[in-house]
Amino acid sequence: MDFTPTEAQAGARDLAARIFADLATHDRLRAAGTGSDPELWKALCAAGLVAAVEELGLLGLVLLLEEQGRTTAQVPYAAACVYGQLAITAHGTDEQRARLLPGIGDGSVVVTGAFPAQQGVRASGAGPAGERPSARGGRLSGTVPVVPWLRDATHVLVADAGGRLWLVPLGEDTGTGIGTGTGIGTEEVELTAPWSAGRLTLDEAPAEMLGGADTCADVLATARTAFAGLQAGVCAGSLARAVAHTNTREQFGRPLATRQAVQLRAADAHLDTEAIRVTAYEAAWRRDAGLPYATHALTAAWWASEAGQRVVHTGQHLHGGAGADVGHPVHRHFLWGRQLDAYLGSGGEVLQELGELIANGD
Repeated sequence: MDFTPTEAQAGARDLAARIFADLATHDRLRAAGTGSDPELWKALCAAGLVAAVEELGLLGLVLLLEEQGRTTAQVPYAAACVYGQLAITAHGTDEQRARLLPGIGDGSVVVTGAFPAQQGVRASGAGPAGERPSARGGRLSGTVPVVPWLRDATHVLVADAGGRLWLVPLGEDTGTGIGTGTGIGTEEVELTAPWSAGRLTLDEAPAEMLGGADTCADVLATARTAFAGLQAGVCAGSLARAVAHTNTREQFGRPLATRQAVQLRAADAHLDTEAIRVTAYEAAWRRDAGLPYATHALTAAWWASEAGQRVVHTGQHLHGGAGADVGHPVHRHFLWGRQLDAYLGSGGEVLQELGELIANGD
């Protein structure tokens, strides 16, 4: 294994870091509320950081998502790259790639996924009754209660009851970022983190199939790996803020960082963050190398879920009373960390699925 980024990956990461640092500031994030930042999204696409993912691979995307996580930048970057760029590149037909990839690269086409990353192929896209949308003659019917970044999307990737993936165009923009295509109903949903989410209802909605029977499992593993990378960035950003705070905040004439209890909490958070990062790197490297990586993606998801919530709790705790202020920057890291914990699945859920894969020899 060699996780050393290529020159192209390192250059893209550094460019992304500059763009996020310049445009995902505290004031801009506060002004965005629960919506996405269209100016930041345009800047990322204009810099080629969406289109480049096809060549940078999943490891390159993980590096870029770390930079987004450090700033909790409110753009549909992870969704567009995972469910759009990488999914269509790997599993789309020549016609689908020619028609959709240019728009995804320039930001005019935004694809999101209508299945929680933690629920696997067996329950992905589950509706209110626990059933996935059904497909008949190229049309989908069913409900997905929560779809992250649905308000920003032009297309949504939906898993049907048979575990096949369908690409649904959302139709015309209503002005809120939610489409009104034939047979498609949507409404806004607020999550713990400001992910521009919505509820999706399909009633004989037209759709086109993406890939074959194994596509859903591969896209799910890709999503788990990518969102684990995003969580690594969220945790790194939270910890960096905590370190800066405890080094400058004095108590009884000494910086808080000199206290042994503070040092131990920060050290544990650092090790947890590194564990999330290295497991995400390994899963991404294996995918790019053409090796099996489903269990490695689950391992990364477990660390991101289980350790991620510990880190963002630590970051908030080390800020003392300031950490309880919902307007403080560290609170956004707390919200993102808890949202990613829920999206990837609780540690117990992920561990159970990983255990079943290992027991079955998969």
